[in-house]
Amino acid sequence: MLKVLRAAASACALVATLTFVAPVRADDIDAGDANPVIAGLLADQADAVGEVAAPLWKYRDADLQAAVDAALRRLHLDRAAESRRLAVALVDTTDADRPRVAAVNGDLMMYAASLPKIAILFAAFDMAERGRLKIDGGVEESLTAMIRVSSNVEATANIHRVGVENIARALMSPRYRFYDPDRNGGLWVGKDYGKAGLWQRDPLHSLSHGATPMQVARFYYLLQRDELVSPAASRRMKAILGDPGINHKFVKGLRGVDPNASLCRKSGTWGTFHSDSALVEHDGRSYVAVALSNDARGGQWLSDLIVAFDEIVAARPQTRFETAGRRN
Repeated sequence: MLKVLRAAASACALVATLTFVAPVRADDIDAGDANPVIAGLLADQADAVGEVAAPLWKYRDADLQAAVDAALRRLHLDRAAESRRLAVALVDTTDADRPRVAAVNGDLMMYAASLPKIAILFAAFDMAERGRLKIDGGVEESLTAMIRVSSNVEATANIHRVGVENIARALMSPRYRFYDPDRNGGLWVGKDYGKAGLWQRDPLHSLSHGATPMQVARFYYLLQRDELVSPAASRRMKAILGDPGINHKFVKGLRGVDPNASLCRKSGTWGTFHSDSALVEHDGRSYVAVALSNDARGGQWLSDLIVAFDEIVAARPQTRFETAGRRN
């Protein structure tokens, strides 16, 4: 069954927009074809009733999409997107109740290196909310080092602290579905951040650490709204994701625009794979930007893209709802 899923995912990923993969049914799963934990989680997703949290796919905006498409052409990155070496999402959240969404290869799952460490962060606070993990000063310091300076040692320690199966359960929970076959996968952590420690590659694409732009965008959107795990947990996660300690990619680009911009951010780099993600707030505007790439020039691509995305959001006239929100 998983071979069929991978074939379907590969075919759908050829589309350079928001992709879709047919849902997995519980009775389609071959027990010998998958890790039993993953098979059970897929079955739970298939049986779940109700809408997923933050269904950003519903909020696609034609004007924003046109601006993003034009930016890719201007930066000569449209060919990279067409060849699936670049995937991006931009969500204007200035009015958080009325997000505006644009994406190119939005549901394309790619190797994302350290970016999926946000999944470990999320799972840790999910476990804490359930009373199964205490996030004291030492654990929070470890989580902060994992995010801000991307410590692989601390990431592996936190994977073991939370448990890989619990990370998968959090990512595939019916409420969040940060990894969802209906959307060609998403966030995935199936291996330590080291040479050893493989538990399970993702069922669709066989990636150890993967992401799609739209699923990462949902993570930050829920975080901005204080709806990721709980309001208190969201605020603590935002504090950990703030004050990034590595000045490259999105951070490098944005510092040239506004050194005082507020960022919650996580990036990733391995070989030719460059990724970045951020919730950005400055000058009364806010947006989520995500970019995944597979090219030696990817780091510079991402620095250029965030400047273009910032200009797109800044150029749009604010609505009366947004200006009223600022006065209040």
